[in-house]
Amino acid sequence: MITERRNALKKLFASVAGTIGLGLFAKAETSSGRSNEKEVFNVVKDDQDVPLFSGSTKFNNMIFIAGKGAHFAGDIKAHTDHVLKELEKELQAAGSSMEKVLKVNVYLNDIKDYKDMNEVYKGRFGSKPPVRTTVAVAMGGVPGDSLVEIDCIAYV
Repeated sequence: MITERRNALKKLFASVAGTIGLGLFAKAETSSGRSNEKEVFNVVKDDQDVPLFSGSTKFNNMIFIAGKGAHFAGDIKAHTDHVLKELEKELQAAGSSMEKVLKVNVYLNDIKDYKDMNEVYKGRFGSKPPVRTTVAVAMGGVPGDSLVEIDCIAYV
């Protein structure tokens, strides 16, 4: 069942990525004919000092923020508040803001936390909130013992 769910999510992401052209984000031609390359920030390396992923990636006027978690003792409200503040810092560093977020993914360790997470989330993205997907993760939970992980896509 978990494998089926993962395969379905992979197919869905591939479909969405193809639709919006994520495959072109590594390098693309601008209307002026010059080539732009993506910028990466906060590169996380594994134990062999090999790049594993970036905390955020910027391409033209788009910013993609990797999932942020809260790795301390606390309840879902404290974790959600912390994660949203971390997203906001990353967005501001890239020249964006919470009001410019287009898409948010929320991963809950337990779906029972949905209401309390939503209380803290409400209003954080201005009067025109982004589209959002919220899911509870299966066995094993959110990495790093966080009760919530959130990622987003925004414009600059």
